[in-house]
Amino acid sequence: MTTSQQKMFAPLHTLRRAIPGLMLATSLSLQAADYPTASVNTTGLSITETTVTVGQLHSATGTMAISETGSIQAEQLAIDQINAMGGVLGRQIKVIPEDGASDWPTFAEKAKKLLVNDKVATVFGCWTSASRKAVLPVFEKENGLLYYPTFYEGLEQSKNVIYTGQEATQQILAGLDWIAKEKSAKTFYLIGSDYIWPRTSAKIARKHIENKLGGKVVGEEFYALGHTQFGSLINKIKLKKPDVIYAIIVGGSNVSFYKQLKAAGITGENTTLITISVTEDEALGIGGENLVGFYSAMKYFQSLDNANNLAFVKAFKAKYGEKSVIGDVTQAGYLGPWLWKAAVEKAGSFDVDKVTAASPGLELTTAPEGYVKLHPNHHLWSKLRIGQWKTDGQVKVLYESALIEPDPFPKGYQ
Repeated sequence: MTTSQQKMFAPLHTLRRAIPGLMLATSLSLQAADYPTASVNTTGLSITETTVTVGQLHSATGTMAISETGSIQAEQLAIDQINAMGGVLGRQIKVIPEDGASDWPTFAEKAKKLLVNDKVATVFGCWTSASRKAVLPVFEKENGLLYYPTFYEGLEQSKNVIYTGQEATQQILAGLDWIAKEKSAKTFYLIGSDYIWPRTSAKIARKHIENKLGGKVVGEEFYALGHTQFGSLINKIKLKKPDVIYAIIVGGSNVSFYKQLKAAGITGENTTLITISVTEDEALGIGGENLVGFYSAMKYFQSLDNANNLAFVKAFKAKYGEKSVIGDVTQAGYLGPWLWKAAVEKAGSFDVDKVTAASPGLELTTAPEGYVKLHPNHHLWSKLRIGQWKTDGQVKVLYESALIEPDPFPKGYQ
């Protein structure tokens, strides 16, 4: 890793106490001998004088693999880069990967294995809210620490979870405000997969549309994960003729949905569709030709034109191939190991309680998405960006908000 890359991913609290002209001097000089295991690990975690073990818990198989593979890759890239810098408190990070297999009880079982049997120092994982809700009782009971990378519905805050994706006010509400204003939209058709995140997101969206925007929801449909037949839904959309289709479909179902929309003549040329669940990862399977002209509301797109992101994309493609793509959750997953490293080094300990206590206020000045800061509620300040899909599976960024303070419990939406 080059000196410029080391500087890029330095936590701001480290830079502030580094000697001018010797960027990262403090971080790079951390040696395990200065942090004896007995003093930095008082709770029996899997830590030696040379290594610290962490867990990864994502769906490497099943319908959610299309979305979660990027998170697995980005987390591993961050860990490799951290190890190349000298690790965390002078220790190399070892990873135990587990496959949740797109099955929520399996996620809970694997979470317990990682925390109880493997005694990992932290876990980077989950994607769906269903998987997060399944593992949350395990993390709280065993006092583990989860870095969760996905945009989600909010209405949750746990001392055992760091949420590196956006919550509803930063994505759902801000995105609806933009599309309603930009398209003078009054009628909306809500479509989602049938589990907690899409249903709760649709509930929040409906309240915002009806109570804040003065609009009307003319249809609302939910489909099981892995559903592939959308003909009946498409006929209903054609009948209702909504100003906006609001899509919250996840996983492999997206491929069928967007291909069938195009086959039925519903395209970006004649229909306004905005989604909060399609990133570049899903677009790779859907095909840009089936998305062109539609919109996504995210905090990150691969096409962001800034020095931080250009370096990140270059490193990602160098490791995973030129044809690999990077979506919103992939980038948020990448932030997890860096925020954990910053918190551990600030705390001078791997103990979960000390790491979580050190986490609020941490800043990363040069994350690929830009500046981020960790709120006391364990969510990140972030921006909303609206991207319009192109045929190559990338987006043109049309809008970027100011930083939005996270509010996982917005008044009037609970």
